[in-house]
Amino acid sequence: MTQTPGESVLDTRGLLCPLPVIRTQERVRTLADGTELTVLASDPGTMEDIPAWCRVHGHTLLSKARDGRLCTFRLRIGKRQAASAP
Repeated sequence: MTQTPGESVLDTRGLLCPLPVIRTQERVRTLADGTELTVLASDPGTMEDIPAWCRVHGHTLLSKARDGRLCTFRLRIGKRQAASAP
């Protein structure tokens, strides 16, 4: 996966709940508002946990997808904008 400026990737594959959310929160603390973060996970519970975490903490969930065991999330760090809220 190629990264562009203003984009970060976090690979949590192999970790079980609650570690993917904890690692996501740790990474987000290091990122500037507006940065896009892609989170890769293999725990199927993240399909509910990561979107819920975004809602609670005010980040924008840009997309979520599942392909077999791979769960992929794109987040925008910072306050949600009404026009881009899913």
